[in-house]
Amino acid sequence: MKKTTKSLLVISLALLGGCVLTPTDNATDEIHTKRTPTPIGKIALKSEIKLPTDLSSPKIEQPPKNVWERLFKSYKLSDIDHTRVEQERNWYLKHPTYLKRVQKRAEPYLYFIATETEQRNLPAELALLPIVESAFQPFAYSHGRAAGLWQFIPSTARGFGLKQNWWYDGRRDVYASTQTALGYLERLNKRFSGDWLLALAAYNSGGGTVSKAIRKNKKRNRPTDYWSLDLPKETRSYVPKLLAIASIFANADKYGIELIDIPNRPQFTVIDTESQLDLALAAEMAEIPIEALYKLNPGFNRWSTDPDGPHRLLIPQDKSELFKEKLAQLPPSQRVKWTRHRIRQGETLGHIANRYNTSLAAVKRVNNISGHSIRAGKYLLIPTSTQNLAHYSLSQAQRNLAKLSAKRKGQKRIHTVKAGDTLWDIARSHSVSTRQLASWNNMAPRDTLKLGQKLAIWTKGSRHKNSASPINPFKSVNYTVRSGDSLYLIARKFNVSIPELRKWNRKRIGKYLKPGQRLRVNVDITKPTV
Repeated sequence: MKKTTKSLLVISLALLGGCVLTPTDNATDEIHTKRTPTPIGKIALKSEIKLPTDLSSPKIEQPPKNVWERLFKSYKLSDIDHTRVEQERNWYLKHPTYLKRVQKRAEPYLYFIATETEQRNLPAELALLPIVESAFQPFAYSHGRAAGLWQFIPSTARGFGLKQNWWYDGRRDVYASTQTALGYLERLNKRFSGDWLLALAAYNSGGGTVSKAIRKNKKRNRPTDYWSLDLPKETRSYVPKLLAIASIFANADKYGIELIDIPNRPQFTVIDTESQLDLALAAEMAEIPIEALYKLNPGFNRWSTDPDGPHRLLIPQDKSELFKEKLAQLPPSQRVKWTRHRIRQGETLGHIANRYNTSLAAVKRVNNISGHSIRAGKYLLIPTSTQNLAHYSLSQAQRNLAKLSAKRKGQKRIHTVKAGDTLWDIARSHSVSTRQLASWNNMAPRDTLKLGQKLAIWTKGSRHKNSASPINPFKSVNYTVRSGDSLYLIARKFNVSIPELRKWNRKRIGKYLKPGQRLRVNVDITKPTV
């Protein structure tokens, strides 16, 4: 009897076990209909028997197809419904060609900027800020002296350690300025207690301006959020522009905007060149047009990298290994061309540097000169470009020349800057404003003029063939050399250059000036003399 009871018990348990582990046909149909997986670690009763519909391994999230997908997943600024945002959005939507143009300009840089924002855990919308700042133009320069993708003004740039000199402007360096801009935004965000809209407003108008507006509202018991502050007109539209452009790109289908497919992969590699390098030579080694090199390295003003650094170039990703190989085979002594110059009587280090389109500091450093004294007959070693200067099509000088050649209404005149010239004096003598003059020459009104610099001046209308001839502002005078005179002092006195004095007096100026000697000087009678 006991044996029989045990046998029946075993059979019953086996049957019960089969009910739990093996679903009936009806149960299986229910699973496919409701698609409800069984919770892990939970045993179901008969009436709740369900199995997971997907018995395969867990799905691995696929990487973003392009940079846009990557950015949209990391948006952190709320999609604010505000009149000012709507106004800016409407403007952008009325200009689809502009949206396409800025995307195309952003293509070489957007992956890098997106990576930097991601690594810092910043809102991905910040990667689009260069659209508002510069329309992603690497050579952008404003009348307020702001430059580069992130539009740093000189003082702010210097405060963050961005170098600016004759050779190089860190405000336009894509690599350095991006890191600096994001670091600055982080600092502003911390200053305004994590409020990104206030941080962005401060990036545009300065932290002091925003803090002052906040204090003003507090005194009046008013809200202190961005939308409630009395800020400059430009700043009031600055943040809405970013929010509008970010929402348009994230909802491109909704707004009928085409997104350019920007791959989610590096566009360039940062390579240490270790020393000064001619940019024409660098482009040749990378097998790319020199224009492409300048667009990735817009911080370099001249024909080579800065002799004192940074010794860094951004090279297209697919050309980086080739460039590295050729660079390793190129001795430092062959990375720029060297010219042996014999010092002539009356020459200065500054004149020699200008003649070879190099800097005074570079000439002094190469020749181990601490002061400014040089002797006629001695030799200097000068670093020079391997190609004609016109070859460096996007250097500062060539960009300025291109702007001078742009078609404008009226007559164009070229003014060569002389000692004592100021932008205000030149503008006044030609009846134009300093802002106009600066704009025509890719400058800001407060920029410093350099001797020999060519300035384009556009005057209204054109000369009629029957109109009176313009008055010649130049008058030839004879000057008698006095004791203690030098070519420099005479040139300064008459607002002319030393090369001009030599040109006018080729047979009169010898090794030394002599008291009583007479020199011919062409004086501009519209300008005061010393």
